[in-house]
Amino acid sequence: MSDYKKAFIELAISCNVLRFGEFKTKAGRLSPYFFNAGLFNNGNALRQLGQFYAKAIIAAQLPFDMLFGPAYKGIPLVSAIAIALAELGYNYPFCFNRKELKDHGEGGMTIGAPLRGRVLIADDVISAGTSVQESVNIIRAEPAIPCGVIIALDRLEQGSNKISAVQEVKNLHHIPVISIINLDDIVDYLKNTDMQQNLQAIEAYRERYGAR
Repeated sequence: MSDYKKAFIELAISCNVLRFGEFKTKAGRLSPYFFNAGLFNNGNALRQLGQFYAKAIIAAQLPFDMLFGPAYKGIPLVSAIAIALAELGYNYPFCFNRKELKDHGEGGMTIGAPLRGRVLIADDVISAGTSVQESVNIIRAEPAIPCGVIIALDRLEQGSNKISAVQEVKNLHHIPVISIINLDDIVDYLKNTDMQQNLQAIEAYRERYGAR
């Protein structure tokens, strides 16, 4: 596992973003772990989160021209990522959308740089793909092309069928989805910690709900 992946898992655990136990998901499944990126909720945590996204983006070597963050969670996220990339010498424009169209002032559906070229969408996780669908629609309505999605965690879990929600997005929109970590990384991390007691439940959950 890359050092930055291990460090990201440790940050997520320290911020209670990644927890272990028994949690009911939106799909009604009892999951042995829970990931809530909304708990990266202070300045230092957000700064580090942006840095981890930047490292994952650079590692993926995916060509893009600008960043897009879907409202609302994507607004601070895309801002933090843009800053982190700039600190590494990669100065990309970014924008985010409004929830409602503004018909006065500067107007429009987005705030920030104009949507142009190849656009990388930044989100936290993909559950049903609704946020990605909305982002793709906004981007394609402009002279721009959605070229990929970057997320924090890929649960490698079945969506509405036997493939994962992430794979559904890939198939539907024909764009890559990259992540800082996935469930395999969490499992590998736990094997070398004093939290190994969680492995059995995670493996059983993955056997039942893991993507095929």
